[in-house]
Amino acid sequence: MTISEPGERHEVATELIEVGGYVAKVQVEHIYEADDPTNWAPYLSVDDVEKLEKVDAALRAGDLSEAAKYGKIYELTEVS
Repeated sequence: MTISEPGERHEVATELIEVGGYVAKVQVEHIYEADDPTNWAPYLSVDDVEKLEKVDAALRAGDLSEAAKYGKIYELTEVS
């Protein structure tokens, strides 16, 4: 659970993780601070980063059912 600061803006985004012939599409929230003097926005919550790490680890282990708990999984096919 992310605690929002006043003036923060959140946008739903899709992150792609490619591992060994598979791609996972995982929804996360991009967080934009109201006054970001560093210009580092957007950033992810700790929960979203952990979710992406779990998907990556599951794909590397070949556990597609575990990876599918967090998003859609696609198998890549070479076209040419």
